[in-house]
Amino acid sequence: MTSMKFAALAARIERFPIAGSFTISRGAKTEAVTVIAEVSREGLTGRGECVPYPRYGETPEATLAAIQAMQQAVADGISRQALQAAMAPGAARNALDCALIDLEAKAAGQRAWNLLQRPVPGERTTAYTISLGTPEDMAAATAKAAHRPLLKIKLGGDGDGMRIAAVRKAAPESELIVDANEAWTEANLEANLAACAAVGVTLVEQPLPAGKDEALARIKRPLAVCADESVHTRSSLASLRDRYDAVNIKLDKTGGLTEALAMADAAQALGFEIMIGCMVASSLSMAPAMLVTPQARFVDLDGPLLLARDRDHGLRYDDSLVYPPDVSLWG
Repeated sequence: MTSMKFAALAARIERFPIAGSFTISRGAKTEAVTVIAEVSREGLTGRGECVPYPRYGETPEATLAAIQAMQQAVADGISRQALQAAMAPGAARNALDCALIDLEAKAAGQRAWNLLQRPVPGERTTAYTISLGTPEDMAAATAKAAHRPLLKIKLGGDGDGMRIAAVRKAAPESELIVDANEAWTEANLEANLAACAAVGVTLVEQPLPAGKDEALARIKRPLAVCADESVHTRSSLASLRDRYDAVNIKLDKTGGLTEALAMADAAQALGFEIMIGCMVASSLSMAPAMLVTPQARFVDLDGPLLLARDRDHGLRYDDSLVYPPDVSLWG
């Protein structure tokens, strides 16, 4: 039996129903499937949550197994710094990294931002996502959210010019971000960017497939373009400077808050604007990401707002304002 002076690791899969469905260019889903890591030592437990993403070859079962495979390393007292080399970036490392930070903060009797010597996060306006659909359906969904100051519009290829025009008509005052999720092509790139610019879109995320985005360096971009699927960790930043104006940092891509904070520093040094983003998940996934918000121009942490129910002690949302986590949730 593990001595109490050593840490014990537990992990499990959890499911949260989505309110309605969530649709992007790659398909629709009706539930958020997350994997939880819990690290316990001397009566304290740190928690982290991740979302395995099929786009990156991840499954809940494989992610769970990857976390469970770290049981001996956790029992041996692996540090967060050593964890970065022991596991590849991705969802599994994210859950474990955030659990270790949570435990470390609890053991030190400090908030996580103080422990990590980062600015205290305040309340921020988060984007609210409008799923991909017909122009009419998207306009109807947008009209219900038109009071929100920042909307993220999922687009998906043919007909996107009509979609974004319909959305803008339904929300004339909201700031708009567009996320194409790799669905555009070189053939329609400039026309779609022009359609977005014409209605005052502020930012377009990942218009072209990762690894096939060279055209972004050859055209005159009429508005800011943000890398998402094209950027994961610090190592991918320098090669993107001629193609993108901003980067979307997600903890499930970076492999945890430790790398996310280092990546934010590196991105700022290279002149990128920063978006802190999320997968559809509970407040436990959003809580660590709040530590990146002081450096972010755009905050997209609306995952819990898209769920039919959040977990207990979830983040406080006041319409589009999201607040830092209480200690009962994380950190």
